[in-house]
Order: sequence, then C-alpha cells, then structure tokens
Amino acid sequence: MSGSTPRQVALDLETTGLTVGNRVIEIGCVEIIGRDLTGRQYQSYVNPNCEIEEGAQRVHGITSEQLVGKPKFPEILDEVLEFVKDAEVLIHNAGFDLGFLNHEMKLAGRGDKFEDCCLKITDTLMLAREKSSGGSSLDQLCDFYQVDRRQRERHGALLDAQLLAHVYLRMTGGQMGLSLEVQTRRRRAKVEEAIIPVPPATPEERHRHEEFLDIIQDQCEDDQDCVWRKLEQLSEEDA
Repeated sequence: MSGSTPRQVALDLETTGLTVGNRVIEIGCVEIIGRDLTGRQYQSYVNPNCEIEEGAQRVHGITSEQLVGKPKFPEILDEVLEFVKDAEVLIHNAGFDLGFLNHEMKLAGRGDKFEDCCLKITDTLMLAREKSSGGSSLDQLCDFYQVDRRQRERHGALLDAQLLAHVYLRMTGGQMGLSLEVQTRRRRAKVEEAIIPVPPATPEERHRHEEFLDIIQDQCEDDQDCVWRKLEQLSEEDA
C-alpha cells in the first residue's frame, strides 16, 4: 500500500497446458494505484523445461524454441512476489491461475501459497458474473465496456493483464462514468457546431416580407387579422 491509497495488480499467465500440473511460461502484471494505471508493470517469459501442448500453443502462440534461454520460474519468483506484495491482485478466473502459481511455488520449495504473499485475491470472473456484464470472458467484457482489444489476436499474459486492468476499472464504475461524460460533451459540441447561424433580415427582405403579409391580410375576413402578424407581435412582446 501507498499510505491510504489502495494498490492493485492485474495479473495473467500463459502455460504449457490447460490443466494444473502444467508449467507457467509467461506472467504479466499491471499496477493500479488509486484507480489509476501507474504505467508500472512486470512481465517475464519462463523456460518450463518441458514441451508445450498443442492446444495451449494455439491459444497463446508461444513455442518451446522462443523460451530457450529464458529464466526458470524459481529465478523470477522473488521478483513476482515483490511486485504483488501488499496489493489486491486481480485475476480473471482466479482459481485457474492460482492452481498453476501454487504448483510452481511448491516446485520451487516454498511452503506458502501465492495468496499468502499478497493482500487479497479478487476474481474478476466472479465479479463480472455478479454484475451480469454482457458475458464473462475477457473478450466479451472488453466489448461490453468498450475496451479496445484489437491487438489481442492471441492471448498474452502482459496484454491480457493490461486489458483486465481497464475492464476492472470500468466494471467497477470509475472510468466508465468518465468515459460517458466525455462522450456526452463531444456529442453536445458536435450538435452546437451543426447549428447554422441565421443572419438578421435586410431592410429589403423585411419590406418584401411586409408586402407578402399585406397580400395575406387582404385574403382574410374583415374581422380577422393575419395570423403571421399576430405571431410576430407576440414574438416582439416576448423579446
């Protein structure tokens, strides 16, 4: 924590497979303080020393060749735990990612669990379901909350953590309201720009207008006045 200002970290993983027991191959973290993205983030690829399952590789596109020479998970563990220390960690489908993180910590010889090393864990998947936010996948939430996900051709831990941070802030109300307020101001400005100014009539135009009203008056009954003259009189009285 930074004084009384809440600190949060959006976190995401990529793995060698889709079941616990597989290994972490990328981790991404994005810092939020006081509902603002600070620009501070953590990302690392990890060499799992094992093959990547075909199904998982289709999801994230990371190959074993790309991970040659990357650090092993125990080598980055202290850095990760330092980044999330004293923070509320936001994870989409937290149970899934925590299973992989705790497996890695066990393999690294740690006796504690990942959730013991941070302030708390918030599962944004459960939060989205509670709010009925137009679907619960990260793609669906990005679309619902108007978060640009065009770069997300495939999953990536850092990119997904960045998207999750934006989704969380909008889902919990902080940035969505501001976004709508900005949009409303822009729409109002466009309407004001579209109003065409009407210049006052010239003396010649006014004279022709009076002649036209005289013609209309001649067509009226003897006890009736031209309705357009009545309207002009009322308008002048209001002014």
